[in-house]
Amino acid sequence: MDWTPTISELSGPRYQRIVDAMEADIAAGRLVRGQQLPTQRALAKTLGVDLTTVTRAYTEARRRGIMEARVGQGSFVSETSARRSVDLPHPVAIDLSMNVPPHPLEAQLDERIIAGMDFIRAQSGLTAYLNYQPPGGSAHEREVAARWMRSRVPHAQADRLVIFPGAQTILFNLLAHLARPGDIVLTEALTFPGIKAAAVQLGIKLVGVAMDDCGILPDALAKACRAHRPKAVYLIPTLHNPTTATLSPERRRAIAKIIRDTDTILIEDDAYGLLDRSASPIANLIPERTYLATTLSKCIAPALRVAYLVTPDGDTQRQMRTSLQATVQMPAPLMVALVTHWIESGIADRIITAIRSEAVGRQQLAQRTLKGFQFQAKPAAHHLWLRLPEGRPDVAAHLLRNGLAVVAGDAFTVDGTPPHAARVSLGAARNRSELTEALRILVGALHKPADIRQIV
Repeated sequence: MDWTPTISELSGPRYQRIVDAMEADIAAGRLVRGQQLPTQRALAKTLGVDLTTVTRAYTEARRRGIMEARVGQGSFVSETSARRSVDLPHPVAIDLSMNVPPHPLEAQLDERIIAGMDFIRAQSGLTAYLNYQPPGGSAHEREVAARWMRSRVPHAQADRLVIFPGAQTILFNLLAHLARPGDIVLTEALTFPGIKAAAVQLGIKLVGVAMDDCGILPDALAKACRAHRPKAVYLIPTLHNPTTATLSPERRRAIAKIIRDTDTILIEDDAYGLLDRSASPIANLIPERTYLATTLSKCIAPALRVAYLVTPDGDTQRQMRTSLQATVQMPAPLMVALVTHWIESGIADRIITAIRSEAVGRQQLAQRTLKGFQFQAKPAAHHLWLRLPEGRPDVAAHLLRNGLAVVAGDAFTVDGTPPHAARVSLGAARNRSELTEALRILVGALHKPADIRQIV
């Protein structure tokens, strides 16, 4: 608790200078994750200011997400660059429904965004990116992305790659390209809600294929391909959303053979692949039959809206660029320029490493807290798949009444009866302190006797 900020050289109100000094010392490493800060009275005495000035500074620091207060313990440097909670819908106090990456301080996102924009401005000026750009990215941007991806996808080449504004846009454009209203696309029995929403808009029928705890069953997929003759098969083979299942190499080979033998096309959603680099994409086995979608939404930040599509060949790449231009014209040029700089400089990999490390820490916290309950999880995943108590259809509603939002199984079900389970998104908590509180609420709900009901 020996931190003493230097505020005499800063401008603005005193409380603001204290917060600015705190941010600067975190960026410089003089304050580190989890470090305890002085009490408000102690800091006020050290700086020779009113207690109300320090109280206001600490309140502002918590609002910015750089500091957190722990009941009975004191104030600490935040473990993450926490997101603001002001826009959460009532009655949500803690939202574990959105599957987003955590932002640990080690990722240094604020500083790296500022430094990246300064680099772009020095290189070519920011206004150069305020005009129309080539749909799907420039040749240089696509080459940088392809070179980066080749460590996992050796066949990635600039002339087979398209840069999209997010993976959802990829999925919508791929479904529109590969299928027509009334056509069938196969998915896992539980799948990403985004593909369900896109299919509804396009009038495409999704058919779910049976899974076990290890992912989609190859025999069931082969049978479904023969029965339905689908236009495509959509899969999330790595850190599956919502179950976290990751297909074994043997299942990947079996699925690749089925796709080839049944003369169909694979849409491989590799949203979480950069969090588990040990899993080789199925696209490496059947590149001529696979559209591989990789996004930065789950490994850096969703609002970057930068995703990469590796197509089967040059002709399909040109078709997808045309489709992109017809729907959304282009990805946001400044965001693509920032990400391209991060990739070239190695910053992207350092950010992903920090986020992966934070994901591992949060999973370990969840493992300890939820010990004794049934759930599926993987070390680097941002979420877990929790089995809810039988005979308790009210668990999700009970959690919401207590201010905690999770996503129930029906959101992921393609057809049939929804599982009595919920996806709990650990990365959505603003910091580990908030995650601890959320898991406490969750455990309390799971222990709630089945015969207790809300009286209204």
